[in-house]
Amino acid sequence: MRDPRGAVALFLLVWLSCAWFGSWELNPNNSTRLFAAISLVEDGDATIDEFAALTIDKAQFGDHVYLDKAPGMTLMALPAVWAADAVTGDSARPYDKRLGDPGLARFLRLRLRIAAASGPALLTAIAAALLYDMALGLTGSMAAALFAAVGYALGTPIWGWSTTIFGHAAVAALYVIATWGVWRAAAGSVRGAALAGAALGWSVVVEYQALLAGGAIGIWALCGVWRLPNRWRLIGVAAAASVAMLVPLVAYNLLAFGTVFRLGYQGVVGWEGMNQGLFGLTWPNMGVLWEITFGVRRGLLWVAPVLVMAPQGLWCMTRDRRTRAIGAMASAVVMIQLLVNAAYVYWDGGNSTGPRLAMPMVGLLALGLAPFWRGLRSRGGRLVAVAGLLLSIALNAFIASAEILSDAVFRFPIWSDVLQLRFLPGDLRTWPSEWLGWSPWSGFACWAAIAIPGGAALAWRAARLSGGNASARAPDAKCRSRPAPPAPARSRDPHGGTPP
Repeated sequence: MRDPRGAVALFLLVWLSCAWFGSWELNPNNSTRLFAAISLVEDGDATIDEFAALTIDKAQFGDHVYLDKAPGMTLMALPAVWAADAVTGDSARPYDKRLGDPGLARFLRLRLRIAAASGPALLTAIAAALLYDMALGLTGSMAAALFAAVGYALGTPIWGWSTTIFGHAAVAALYVIATWGVWRAAAGSVRGAALAGAALGWSVVVEYQALLAGGAIGIWALCGVWRLPNRWRLIGVAAAASVAMLVPLVAYNLLAFGTVFRLGYQGVVGWEGMNQGLFGLTWPNMGVLWEITFGVRRGLLWVAPVLVMAPQGLWCMTRDRRTRAIGAMASAVVMIQLLVNAAYVYWDGGNSTGPRLAMPMVGLLALGLAPFWRGLRSRGGRLVAVAGLLLSIALNAFIASAEILSDAVFRFPIWSDVLQLRFLPGDLRTWPSEWLGWSPWSGFACWAAIAIPGGAALAWRAARLSGGNASARAPDAKCRSRPAPPAPARSRDPHGGTPP
């Protein structure tokens, strides 16, 4: 890793910011995964019969009710449920299984917070650090790398989704981790190949449709290692790691259904649209594509304006022979994810702030922010870019602390729900206010007192070590990535309610 200190500091900043806030524990997409984890830990089975009345997201086979999702997030929540039960000596058995029971809500909230902090929040923080390292290798600029990594983790709803146990933030992070692994594997790293294979394999366990966009990463990986003398070893290691990640899926299916060949989606209850096409996937709708990019109700533009700059950066990457392959792969992942979202019958995601089903593409889209920054020639252009990033961070601080699951009835939820109904009145979810008895505003202010100086210090360090206006040394850098500087001698890196 080129700048381990910067990467570690960024990791801590992102993880703290994601773990600091929370989401509603009884949102059906959160709760159904949590119920299955509780049943696995406390009863040794995968049925959620006793919780069935508490969620609209469920599957039924015979007389039993089950999780209707891919089981990845449930499996990742098992350690959190087990640890919370062991430490508190508590279990779900004595609680009244109804929405109005405050004891049950608190029981679920603790396990959700631990599961989110040790799952999606952790993966997002790791992905931010690796995106920083990769962007630094591609551009040679710490400022550009930090701009991309912070834009991904804190300038988009990935931040808010990392406070939940939905699969979107986890898959986005796994795509970034896999890309970094392939980037290393292309230099002959066996560990990189293993990491890439494991990340891609687990992404499918978290969300089955991750196979589609993840396939673009896999094709890029094969092309990248094909000319290497140890290509078969790299391919074999990656394939073995990917298959190993599928073993928990097989085990879950055998325990839950007694067969490998059954998906929870096959028994989904109450969502008739899932019977259309392939579990709700039909043909992309261009009107929907507009809505998830620019539409005021779900458009990505309104919740992550910093990403407006990313497509130009990806285009610039494809113009440079040194970054053409990775730029084309990242662009393909973005397009596949958008088209999959536009083809889904429940494309808007029900209760959501922004297009939640498009979130897995965000990490690789944000990679384009690094060459975009590197290509800026004027101080004014950089000031505008920084303003866009700060606006995005502010918006997503509101979202993460107040409401990532805006009600579907709002036409412009970032204003009507997040700001007006939640953030400004102080309806916030911070761990100090939930567990220490602080006021919500005090909890938010405490986060700001830690995160803002920490982020400012990171930015100052990146600007100083990047030599201020780095792009002044490359007057024709408008659409070119700067060659990476030599790696340190110790480095082995040659590149330097909601529907289902």
